[in-house]
Amino acid sequence: MLKVQSEMRRFNVGIILLLCAGTLLTTIFLQLEQESFHTLPQNHIKSLCDDCKGIIETVVKRHSKTWKKQEENNQKFRQQLRSQCNGIDEAIISRANTPLGSVISGPSVPREYLVKSAAYQLFPDVSPLSNSSYNTCAVVGNGGILQNSSCGKMIDSSDFVVRCNLPPLFGGWAEHVGVKSDLVTANPTIFEKVYGTKPEHQRLLLEKVYPFKDAMILIPAFSYQTNLVLRAVQTLKHFKSPTRPVFFNPKYMDKLKRFWSSRGVAASRLSSGLMMVSMALEVCKHVHVYGFWPFSKHPFGQHYLPHHYYDDVPPKAHFHKMPVEFERLLELHLQGVIQLHLGNCGT
Repeated sequence: MLKVQSEMRRFNVGIILLLCAGTLLTTIFLQLEQESFHTLPQNHIKSLCDDCKGIIETVVKRHSKTWKKQEENNQKFRQQLRSQCNGIDEAIISRANTPLGSVISGPSVPREYLVKSAAYQLFPDVSPLSNSSYNTCAVVGNGGILQNSSCGKMIDSSDFVVRCNLPPLFGGWAEHVGVKSDLVTANPTIFEKVYGTKPEHQRLLLEKVYPFKDAMILIPAFSYQTNLVLRAVQTLKHFKSPTRPVFFNPKYMDKLKRFWSSRGVAASRLSSGLMMVSMALEVCKHVHVYGFWPFSKHPFGQHYLPHHYYDDVPPKAHFHKMPVEFERLLELHLQGVIQLHLGNCGT
């Protein structure tokens, strides 16, 4: 308790200094006699999840097989991602891949955006991921399965840690989710909620990013209210926030959507989690995945789980295909491409 209070005091002091410086319900149906499982139409959700015990037990049984990295499968899948999506060079907008005067457009862009000087000055010269290579990486989702998981130390031991949508790390969560952060996605709706023109809005924005220290904050600015997000980024730079805002490249997002659509994930938009696992596979030799679980019951004990480890706010209906995405992640786990962690990391 004293440690948490001390951390929160440092958190508040840090914000002041910065300012002064300037469940998801599933549609998965598992066929017990086959190695693969299939997704039923959305209108079957309720009837399936009135009693998910058998489905969960089958998932756990398959997942519980001793995991071993299968290098051939890993290299093949990483190469497919690299050749079809090229996240290392294109996932993050840079001056190299998006020159001054170019036009940002594509299916994920509501309207074409002409790159002028104000935005161009916010781009790094080259993608921060270019020529990057890490041994172990952790991609941390925000699922309720992380509650009481004791996964924090294991997550923080990774060379590169990726998180989604600026989740809370302190206030009792650090033991289970860790605190290390190298790259964190930020949904533009977060900026809409915390950012405005008044001084208190600037304070809220700085408080939101402060726990992530000098991590890259990856923002799909050009897929939303671009001007609002750019102003928020300029605010972070004005107050010398140590975080490093970077922009998700719509060109990469569109390629990734086609890549996964050809593998059965047909969604309005891929979840941040699946996109981050995909990106990590290009730059990391060993990818560990935490906090991904589409059921409202825990795999061990089957007690109720909230949608997120920090709240129980459900996602927008018909926006992401979480059950299908989990199916693909489990397949990659069974193929030895990624290691999908379920349950308690301390046992």
